[in-house]
Amino acid sequence: MVVILGYQLYDVARGQYGMSIAQAAFQLGLLGLAQFLPLFLLTPVAGVVADRFDRRNVAGLAMCIDLVVALSLALCTYAEALSLPLLFGLGALHGTARVFIGPALSSIAPNVVPAELMPKAVAINSMAWQTGSVGGPAIAGLLFAGHPSLPYWLSTGLLALGAFCIFGIRRIPPPEGNRNAHPLRQILQGLSFVWNDRFLLGCVTLDLFAVLLGGATALLPVFARDILFIDGRPVGADGLGLMRAMPGLGAALVAFVLARKPITQNVGNKMLLGVVIFGLFTIGFGLSTNYYLSLLMLVGIGAGDMVSVFIRSTLVQLHTPDDVRGRVSSISGLAISASNELGEMQSGVAAALIGAVGAVIFGGISAIAVTAAWFFLFPELKNARTFAARYR
Repeated sequence: MVVILGYQLYDVARGQYGMSIAQAAFQLGLLGLAQFLPLFLLTPVAGVVADRFDRRNVAGLAMCIDLVVALSLALCTYAEALSLPLLFGLGALHGTARVFIGPALSSIAPNVVPAELMPKAVAINSMAWQTGSVGGPAIAGLLFAGHPSLPYWLSTGLLALGAFCIFGIRRIPPPEGNRNAHPLRQILQGLSFVWNDRFLLGCVTLDLFAVLLGGATALLPVFARDILFIDGRPVGADGLGLMRAMPGLGAALVAFVLARKPITQNVGNKMLLGVVIFGLFTIGFGLSTNYYLSLLMLVGIGAGDMVSVFIRSTLVQLHTPDDVRGRVSSISGLAISASNELGEMQSGVAAALIGAVGAVIFGGISAIAVTAAWFFLFPELKNARTFAARYR
C-alpha cells in the first residue's frame, strides 16, 4: 500500500500537476513529513495508551483505522479521483494509525515470550515482517499493472485479517501501577527514563540519525521513473515494486539465519557494524547505473539494517521494565518513524538541491559518519557483550 501511495503521488505530481522531477521528488519528501507529523504529536499519547490499556485492543483498533485508509485509496483509485491533497491526507491518517500500532505491538512480545527466548522471538517476528516487506511491494507492482486499485483492495483484506489475528491474542491486562497514574506524569516518566539511561538513549538515537540521513527508499520512485532503465525504457512501477522488495529480501534472509542461530556475543559492536554495512551499500546503490546491480545493493542495505534492528530491538525490550515498556517503545518507534518519514523529507530536499543520486550517496556517507560518532559518544553500546536481561 505504501509503495503504491508514493508512486501514485509522484506520478500525479508529474502528470496531473506538470511538476518537474525535482519538484515531484520534493512532494515525496512532503509525503514523509505528512506521515511523520501525527507520529511526532501523538507518540507520547500512544505510549501511555499502550501502558494503560490492553495492548492487543489498542493495536487491533489502530489497524482498523489503517484498513479505512486502504479502503479509501482503493475506492478513489478505482474512481480515478486521486489528487495531491487526498493522497497527503490519507498518508497522514496512515501515520496516525501507525503511531498506535507500533508501541502496542512491540510491547506485547515480552508479555507472552520468556526472556531467554526473546532473541529468537525478535528474529522470527522480524522474518515475518520482512517476508511481508519482500512480498508486498513485488505483489503490489504486479497488481498495479492489472489495475491501480488492486493493491489497495488486497491491503484492505490483509489488514482485516491482521486485526482479527491480533484480537485473538489472550487478554493482556496493563500493569497495576499504570491505571491510576496521571497521563502527563506518565509521559514525563517515559521520556525521563530514556533520557537518563545512556544505553537506551544511544540505541534510540543511533537509528534516528543514521537512517534519517542515510535512507534511500524515499527516492526509489525517482530512480524507477527517471534514472534506471532496461532496454532504453524506465523500469516503472513493476521495477519499483521489485526495488522496494529487495531490502526486505536481504533483511528476511538475515532474520532467517538469526532465528536459527541468534547473535549472542559482542552484540553492541555487531549492531554498529550493521549500520556501517547499511551505509556502504547505500553508497553503492547511489553510484550504480545498472538496474540489476542496484537490486543487489538494495539487498545489502536490508541485510545490514536487519543486523542492527535485530540487536537493537532485543536490547531495548530486555533493558526496559514492563511498566514503562509501552512508553519506551513509543519513543523508540518515534525515533524509527522520524528516521523514516523525516528521512524522506531530508531525501526530497537533498534531491531537489543536489539530485537524487547525490542525495543517496550523501546519505550513505552520513550513516557511516554517525556510527563512528556514536562509537565514541556512547561507549555503552560497544561494551554490550550479551543480551542479558536487566528486567524481567
